[in-house]
Amino acid sequence: MIVRTKVVRGEAKARIKVSELNLRKAAARLLGGTLVCTEVSYIQRALGTTATQEEVDAKVLAVRKMPWASIVVPD
Repeated sequence: MIVRTKVVRGEAKARIKVSELNLRKAAARLLGGTLVCTEVSYIQRALGTTATQEEVDAKVLAVRKMPWASIVVPD
């Protein structure tokens, strides 16, 4: 006797482009303000080219709590 079961998978999260415009929109929505270019560059380095909206939101909120020395790229 063969019993077939249906495998239920979680919904796939849509990935969005990690662009300066998308990051600025997320910052305006979450922080009520804007990000400086150094913060935008850090988030783009940390997330890569695409990420889920939840990942972007979490990184935008986290970047404001980070020490500046860990955000800036040393010369």
